[in-house]
Amino acid sequence: MPLSPADRRVVVTGPPRRTRRVSGYYRPRTEIDEQTTLGHTYVRSLMRSQLRTALAVLAVLGLLVGPLPLLFAAMPHARHLEWAVLGFGLYAPLVLLARWFVRRAERNERDFVRLVEDR
Repeated sequence: MPLSPADRRVVVTGPPRRTRRVSGYYRPRTEIDEQTTLGHTYVRSLMRSQLRTALAVLAVLGLLVGPLPLLFAAMPHARHLEWAVLGFGLYAPLVLLARWFVRRAERNERDFVRLVEDR
């Protein structure tokens, strides 16, 4: 017995549709993209954490470099000591400080991405 066109089933395949969950679920990435107040708050939290890191590095840098002119003025005839302090005594702490800054900034960004990524 042949099937009439009304009795036939047509199967349509395609990419699955994304359904939006209504039960209190929100997407932080969408909030950021749409520049809502909540998205603005997320971005401000990242900016604040990066600013805190930069200010901490600036404070340590000021404590390292700030007293050097006073130290050099106290010993006017020790030019070789000035070069030793600048070349060896200051270079290693600056490299360590820069390394700490980069690692901390990357950690802040990883934490931010973990916060806003879809679960």
